[in-house]
Amino acid sequence: MEEGDKDMHPDGSQSALADIINPIVGTTEHHVKNSYDLAEELCGVMIEENEQFISHDVVSLFTNVPIDECLDIIRNRLEKDQDLKKRTLLEVEDIMQLMKFVLTTTYFTFRGTIYKQKFGAAMGSPVSPLTANIFMEWLEQNAILTAPLECKPRLWKRYVDDILEIVNKDTAETLTEHLNQVDTTSSIKFTYEEEQDHQIPFLDTLIVRKPDNSIKLMVYRKKTHTDQYLSFTSHHPLHQKMGVVRTLLDRKDRIVTEEQDKIKEEEHIRQALAKCGYPKWTIDKVKKQMEDKHQGKTKKNKIATSEHKSKGLVVIPYVAGVSERISRTLKKHDIATAMRPHTTIRKMVVHPKDKQEPVKTPNCVYEVPCGSCELTYVGETKRTFGTRTWIPVRFVQT
Repeated sequence: MEEGDKDMHPDGSQSALADIINPIVGTTEHHVKNSYDLAEELCGVMIEENEQFISHDVVSLFTNVPIDECLDIIRNRLEKDQDLKKRTLLEVEDIMQLMKFVLTTTYFTFRGTIYKQKFGAAMGSPVSPLTANIFMEWLEQNAILTAPLECKPRLWKRYVDDILEIVNKDTAETLTEHLNQVDTTSSIKFTYEEEQDHQIPFLDTLIVRKPDNSIKLMVYRKKTHTDQYLSFTSHHPLHQKMGVVRTLLDRKDRIVTEEQDKIKEEEHIRQALAKCGYPKWTIDKVKKQMEDKHQGKTKKNKIATSEHKSKGLVVIPYVAGVSERISRTLKKHDIATAMRPHTTIRKMVVHPKDKQEPVKTPNCVYEVPCGSCELTYVGETKRTFGTRTWIPVRFVQT
């Protein structure tokens, strides 16, 4: 391969494979995308006196999902997918060979020793969540279909491995025993939680049973939650800090169902953000923007903006005062900008992987000194630095 050739990065190839698989996932009536989707699904739900909410969770789903069974399920779904040819020119057999390779060849190093993952899907792979989701869809369909009548759920909503159900009272243990028998490999095991004091948490939503057997929804925070958000004094662009405010207010509007609880939630948000240094005007401004958007007052501005098509996106490191001016200049030429911090605590402190030797580093810049003068040649390669060491070279940067 010549130096200018482009190698397919593992993460990039797995992302492309995930794009092919993604449309066959999440199409069942039991799937929920997020807590907002759950709030819509629970709208108007009534619970009887002899019923209760319970939730199930799979123990370490990703690393326990049976790969061979998953591959069979994926193959079956791809063969029935009428739109597969619109997404890729690959045949089902080609896709399955790639899936098998990705899911069964996971290697990592620890203290200089190479290990291979022998079971389950790899954490961090873009294919793993889809694989786990597909298996859970198969499992839940079989579990619901074969569940004993006395513990068959009236409602079943699932987000990956978190499941919310409405079942008859005193049947949670029986249902759990049934669920633990569906997977014939015995690798998938469930734990359960019952509602306490007429309420149960699910995702970041607290579901509360009211005296008339209707339900209301509130925002749920774990006991360990500290209300620590991005500090207003941190070295980040203002729009990212305003985004924190918008996210919290949007969650309040879309999850909380009763007006009195919304007022309490907003007050909690204001107090939490005040501790993080946010001035009162930031919350008031975002709230006004959201109200105007809801009333359609920003529609004209959106139409005017849509007439100018963006010519692309540029990601720049954030330097207070400088990045904003660059962004305004690029905006005049219809070029969008995104800003990211160049120095973070994570970069300075967190090092979860073994340090890589320079000779094993791909995508790097190298320097070749001249043997008869003081000049040097600086080059770039997508291959590992070690492949260029047939002559004296110096590693410069990655």
